[in-house]
Amino acid sequence: MTPTAKDIIAYMESLRNDEQRRVLMRFFKTGPGQYGEGDEFIGLKVPQTREVVKLVWKDFPLDEVPQLLLSRWHEVRLCGLLILVAKFEKEATRRLANDEAAIARRDAILTMYLRYAEQANNWDLVDLSVHKILGHWLLLPTNLPTPKLQVMDTLADSTCLWEQRMSMVCTWKTTQAGDPSWCLRYAERHLHHPHDLMHKAVGWMLREVGKRISMDLLRDFLSQHAHEMPRTALRYAIEQMTDDERQYWMKAN
Repeated sequence: MTPTAKDIIAYMESLRNDEQRRVLMRFFKTGPGQYGEGDEFIGLKVPQTREVVKLVWKDFPLDEVPQLLLSRWHEVRLCGLLILVAKFEKEATRRLANDEAAIARRDAILTMYLRYAEQANNWDLVDLSVHKILGHWLLLPTNLPTPKLQVMDTLADSTCLWEQRMSMVCTWKTTQAGDPSWCLRYAERHLHHPHDLMHKAVGWMLREVGKRISMDLLRDFLSQHAHEMPRTALRYAIEQMTDDERQYWMKAN
């Protein structure tokens, strides 16, 4: 029998670990005024959640996923997001890239992911899912009426930190595929973002451009922007460079 969302939630709650729960609440900054304020944890490690996903995702109905995404529990929301990842990847193989039925199913998954984007309300929830759904979708045919650039700009211009982070971190996938344009566009757009989590995301994605595509392309970006970048973003961006070059760019900041 295919488990329901209620079944999954009950099973994950049965694995509650109060010691691990306290560790996670500190790590993910759930205290008053912190970025994860109010987030609640069962106390599961990511491999435990992945094991649940592995057992259920193939037969789990798409229309049950929102119940997971709307859960009070961080780990249950992660489970829902990883189910969407698994379902999307099944429809995104090279063989199915141009298949009309697969395109429709991918578009439905992407639409659900975006509809509940604010439920991915911590950096790990974004980082474990967005490049594998939104980032991959950018590389594939779609029949959605909204242009891809508009979808991305809407996230980038959101007032929600996590949607903004989505617009940046999803470019990990496009950069891996050899297209730096999405990363460079949104790195520039978020260059003066006030939050440290966005500084880290911008620097991380720029580092990937240098690592996977061209260090000279990264240097061109830094030549234009190093003087105005947050130092955290700059430090992340130049991690793959030599000590001497890192010092050069930090002095330019």
